Amino acid sequence: MNGNTPYAGTPDVTQAGQRASVDVVELSPEQTRALRDSVADIATLTRKFLPDEYVIGSHVTNGATGPQATVSVQPPVGHIVSAGFEPDDDELDDDLLDEEERDEVARGLAASAVLQVKQAVEDQITPTAR
Repeated sequence: MNGNTPYAGTPDVTQAGQRASVDVVELSPEQTRALRDSVADIATLTRKFLPDEYVIGSHVTNGATGPQATVSVQPPVGHIVSAGFEPDDDELDDDLLDEEERDEVARGLAASAVLQVKQAVEDQITPTAR
């Protein structure tokens, strides 16, 4: 059971009962703005693929290990779908995601949200033909 606790340590990294020393990435105001813009672009692209009933949002936070970005979609029924990433220090200096990657993430989120709706209403729809 010791392996399931946060005090067990990470094998070959942290001894049991000790905290891991983590290099936390600090963002400059320009990097924070660029990260927010990238995540907002993904949210905007996702909105283009889905009707208005889907609620789409983006969020940038500073986690325990550095910046974390998330784009979430709440379908009209079903579970929330989200995509998140934690950019490394070198990724923050470059363009975080190119246009093709942003489009791929947006399409994946939209498809997953539609699948959530399909799975939620699957038993409630009567087939029109057999």
